[in-house]
Amino acid sequence: MSVKILRSISELADIAGPIVIAAGVFDGFHLGHRAVIERAIGDARAVGGTPVVLTFDPHPAAVLRPQSAPALLTSTRHKLRLIADAGIAHALVLDFTTEFAAQPPEIFIQALADACRPLREICVGEDWAFGKDRAGNLSLLTALGKKLGFTAVALAPVSVDGKAVSSTAIRAAVENGALADAARLLGREFGVLGTVIEGRRLGRTLGFPTANVRPESEQLPPNGVYAVKAVKAVVAAEGTVRADPARNEKSSPPRSVVGYCGIANVGVRPTVSGEVAQRLVEVHLFDFSGDLYGCDIEVFFGRFVRPEQKFPGLDALRAQIANDVADVRGMFA
Repeated sequence: MSVKILRSISELADIAGPIVIAAGVFDGFHLGHRAVIERAIGDARAVGGTPVVLTFDPHPAAVLRPQSAPALLTSTRHKLRLIADAGIAHALVLDFTTEFAAQPPEIFIQALADACRPLREICVGEDWAFGKDRAGNLSLLTALGKKLGFTAVALAPVSVDGKAVSSTAIRAAVENGALADAARLLGREFGVLGTVIEGRRLGRTLGFPTANVRPESEQLPPNGVYAVKAVKAVVAAEGTVRADPARNEKSSPPRSVVGYCGIANVGVRPTVSGEVAQRLVEVHLFDFSGDLYGCDIEVFFGRFVRPEQKFPGLDALRAQIANDVADVRGMFA
């Protein structure tokens, strides 16, 4: 399913009402976020209306406190893919700027209500805050709803194993390599989305061609080798990159490459001299042949295999990769 991206509040007037909005940053699109969005979908269906996800780009922390902003779990493009997978057809992505942050909360909600035809509901997490100095809270949203004719719905945090699900907790789990814990809080395996960039084609020389992925989301698990339990890529029918739907570009019909298992290295490839120190996700897909340069690829991480290490030469590296591939193939088998 594709999602239509709206870039201004006024575009809500073009959507058939009544409109039910699920609002939030939704970084990571975890179980708590999904609960808010699923509630909006269900409530919109009940009144014959349209659910719309409202989110922000960039992450508000990147604007309000850039020196201490957390690493992202999902870039905006990645988040929009997950939103589309959840069954949402419309997403309002607002530019988060210092000017926007300085807007009184009442003005923001009034603009939403004025644009919708009509606005039936705004669904949020119970700790959601909005507007200048985060002055907008559930109490104010409820009062504004009574005044403007919509219902404010707030959902309590979702808990897993007695622990509240949050982007902060998931980020810490990924950073520490606790991917099973992150998966439980996400409700899916942790993954990153990035673009395949051209490298030195060394993997092909070693007998294990790889896709070098530069992730859009900043948070990566610790450097090392991982079993990749699922990989998804989308390229156009003749092998060109599919247009980014968020930019409303045109492209030829997409061809999906879905469900390939493989092995991935996260890190800086210390054995190969001359490589830049930027961390990459280097993926070898089992039994796949084709050109993925320039296409988007989504990598979901499974079991940790071993730490990244420097080998005395390419022969030793090749032998270790062969062992790693055999190990992971056996696991999937």
